[in-house]
Amino acid sequence: MSLSGIVRKGIPELERMAFSAPVACVYNPLVYAWDLHRQYLERFGRGKKQVVMLGMNPGPFGMVQTGVPFGEVEAVRSWLGLHGKVKKPKVEHPKRPILGLESPRSEVSGRRLWGWAAQRFITPQRFARRFFVYNYCPLAFLSETGSNLTPDKLKKAEAAPLFAACDQMLRRVIATLDPEWVLGIGTFAEARIRKIFANEVESGAFRVGRIPHPSPASPAANRGWERLADAAFADLGITCG
Repeated sequence: MSLSGIVRKGIPELERMAFSAPVACVYNPLVYAWDLHRQYLERFGRGKKQVVMLGMNPGPFGMVQTGVPFGEVEAVRSWLGLHGKVKKPKVEHPKRPILGLESPRSEVSGRRLWGWAAQRFITPQRFARRFFVYNYCPLAFLSETGSNLTPDKLKKAEAAPLFAACDQMLRRVIATLDPEWVLGIGTFAEARIRKIFANEVESGAFRVGRIPHPSPASPAANRGWERLADAAFADLGITCG
């Protein structure tokens, strides 16, 4: 099954989930931004990959707007070359409107990650021959004030079925891409990878590692995330470029 088929198959289960306070609004870009997400999967998610890089979940000015993991608007339009209409979610938070590729905001994490890829690989096709970027959880959670809530902040009873669904989808994605490495972008993603794929890692099916998260909340990333990423890949023995 293609990646787009795998992801589409998992959407109904995600749509049935309900979340209570402090979650006030849930965005599922796999639904309202499916056109762009499908393009991303079909254009860049084909064939075996050397490295799958896994983030946590969509950012409010990245994938939430574009449907692309770490989907900083200008990178999606100009470097990845994806174009299409983004619809509206079922419930839209007044402080976090969905503007799609017309959003004037730039997601710092996405700008850093895709900017790094553009500098090292020049074209997205060259990057995609070996690398693929995805998110563990496709849902974004907003509080009453519109602030971002990460999945690790959810109530345990509500996180459990969500994580089970995300685990299953990730297993199918990894089986399709058959990578040599699965890297967490940050500690949360690395921890989930190690938990989900403990048997595979032990058997040597693939290797697991981590690169620093490019979030502006990280003082180290703000002092030069690209340099940190290069060093992390070098330590793992993975050539970039």
